[in-house]
Amino acid sequence: MTQSVDVPPTDVGGHGLGAGGSPPPARPGGALKSLRPTTRQLGVVPFFAYIAVFLLWPTVLVIAGAFRSSDGQLTLDNIRTVVGTSAYLQAFWYSIKLSVVTALAGGVFGGLLAWAVAEGNPHGVFRRQAVAWSGVLAQFGGVMLAFAFLATFGYAGVITLALQRFAGVDPLTSGGWIYSFTGLAVVYTFFQIPLMVLIFLPAVDGLQVQWREASDNLGGGSWAYWRYVAGPILAPSFVAGLLLLFVSAFSAYATAAALISQGSPIVPLQIRTFLQSEVVLGQANVGKALAFGMVVVVAIVMSLYALLQRKGAKWRA
Repeated sequence: MTQSVDVPPTDVGGHGLGAGGSPPPARPGGALKSLRPTTRQLGVVPFFAYIAVFLLWPTVLVIAGAFRSSDGQLTLDNIRTVVGTSAYLQAFWYSIKLSVVTALAGGVFGGLLAWAVAEGNPHGVFRRQAVAWSGVLAQFGGVMLAFAFLATFGYAGVITLALQRFAGVDPLTSGGWIYSFTGLAVVYTFFQIPLMVLIFLPAVDGLQVQWREASDNLGGGSWAYWRYVAGPILAPSFVAGLLLLFVSAFSAYATAAALISQGSPIVPLQIRTFLQSEVVLGQANVGKALAFGMVVVVAIVMSLYALLQRKGAKWRA
């Protein structure tokens, strides 16, 4: 007759149970470890709260107002007014043209500057100064930037008076280029170039020396390297930078508002007219329809930007 042996009960996972079949006491730090991920996630709550209050909620109000009449009824009249009015369509065309021109100018010059910075000493003074000044000048906009250009190139600007007095040249004989499309393009390009440096420099820094050496070992010159290696690698990041510059110029308001005192050639200034003018009182929802059009354009461009950034990031991994 066999003798039975008592085996302490175990749970499903094979761990021993305490006396009376009760599970073993939990470790002292187990609860704290389970709370650590939640504690770390609390750090992003202020950021998401800021985004919700100052970005998502205003966007919801704009979209809802674009499809409501002044008495709160659902309607498409605001959208029809924007689409059927040549002045509003012209404002969109002017804004898009201004954004494309300044994005291309800022992208080309900013890209060349980023390449020059990347080719230099990574710990040199030029790189540190270029990156520092790009970070400052990329945020130098609005009323301050408009005042700086007016004080330099305006009717009483330093350069204008100097040319009139010492060279006998009046750069404002045509009515003032600084107040025209050319002036807006020049002013916008001023902050587009340093912004492109900040965007494009990480992509240029991501080019590996081994890629150039491999191209040289295979008999490829500089043209072959940029045509078949560096160019295709940098192209997604460069185009993504152009799209971001487009959005930056398309949504700019304060610089144009301070520079142009009369007329509303771009969409942000048209929206200002609906919110401030007494002539169009009660038609604020038409301004929201204009803003909704801007939201659509920005959403399309930023979606393309995200796709290109994802494609270019695989080379920087």
